[in-house]
Amino acid sequence: MFSRDRWDEILEALNANKFRTFLTAFGVFWGITILVLLLALTNGLKNGVTADFGDFATNSMFMWTQGTSKPYKGLPKGRYFNYKIGDVDAIKSQVPNIKYVSPRNQLGGFRGNNNVVRGTKTGAFEIYGDYPEYIKQQPMDILQGRFLSYSDIDAKRKICVIGTGVVKGLYNKDEDVLGTYIKINGVNFLVVGTFKMSNNQGDGEQDANTIYMPFTTFGQAFNRGESVGWMVITANDNISITALKQQVFDLMKSRHKVHPEDDRAIGHFDLSEQFERVNGLFSILTLVGYFVGALVLMSGIIGISNIMLIVVKERTKEIGVRRALGASPWTIKSQILQESLILTIISGMVGISFAAFVIWVMNTILDSVGPVENFANPSVSMQVVFTALIILVVSGVLAGLIPANSATKMKPVDALRTD
Repeated sequence: MFSRDRWDEILEALNANKFRTFLTAFGVFWGITILVLLLALTNGLKNGVTADFGDFATNSMFMWTQGTSKPYKGLPKGRYFNYKIGDVDAIKSQVPNIKYVSPRNQLGGFRGNNNVVRGTKTGAFEIYGDYPEYIKQQPMDILQGRFLSYSDIDAKRKICVIGTGVVKGLYNKDEDVLGTYIKINGVNFLVVGTFKMSNNQGDGEQDANTIYMPFTTFGQAFNRGESVGWMVITANDNISITALKQQVFDLMKSRHKVHPEDDRAIGHFDLSEQFERVNGLFSILTLVGYFVGALVLMSGIIGISNIMLIVVKERTKEIGVRRALGASPWTIKSQILQESLILTIISGMVGISFAAFVIWVMNTILDSVGPVENFANPSVSMQVVFTALIILVVSGVLAGLIPANSATKMKPVDALRTD
């Protein structure tokens, strides 16, 4: 298809008017650059926003109690109630497709009053009573020791796992942490592990200043009994928690004598629903990026088509001579198409390379200045690159199609008469 003579002809045609060739190629270069950069920026925004979800199991919801808004079975409006540990067992046994149910309790708060003491050092940290499966919902890296276990739950052991911020606040550098004791609200706890969150986006500092202990120990040490502050519920991978949450609500309303139509009594945050909304938003933004980039690219393609029409007009006599010497219409058409295709692909590849360089510069700057809120790692996948290449090939053919057809419609006699 591309013989040595054909290459020479194509290069000669493109070099005949270098400035015109440059301006024509620039349209395609700029169009493909804008397309790739728009998709990279959209992806960077998506990465930044979804990073706020951290590594938390996104097919989950948080559920807590609120005051009732309707009287029911002799109980007044505005009544408050608490979940119990029995509710957890009820959800696991009566609602199908539930993967994890983690009851949780909390004591104190980050940047609140000091609630932890070790020797002469004190600090304000978030204290959570949890079950072992919570680490499967909120992945974390265990740096030393271990996380909670069911033997800790059953024995109500006074043990805890502390974050890196707690270590920095209560221990000297290089001091051994495992096997030491810290006092939480006057109760001694043995440190059996240290951790850091797998994802440092969002409330990274707050997560680092967190202490986990067995749920049952928490209830006994701080007089919470079997009360549950809130739950984290995760569905199986093959079904959304959004489809199951009403069954959970109905069960809890039945167990706590809440009116079936009381939508205020049970508060919740559906992480899966929010995650799907974010993904939907960025799917639309990606389509907009493709549309805008395609429009810019189209202007470059139209430019190439117009220039090729002018080139065909200028080479009318040459085409007439070649036709008179026996060149077939397809030979003439293929040369015009190849010239258009080569110009489009070369300028497009330069555009893709330039866009890749700009993306690399952006990532280098982000790495040097640190995390930027709601924006991280702008990039494009190989699928986008291949899509861009396909667009270039199709665009090159379309740009040369009209000029090529125009060239083959000329009769050799008419072409030779042209001055």
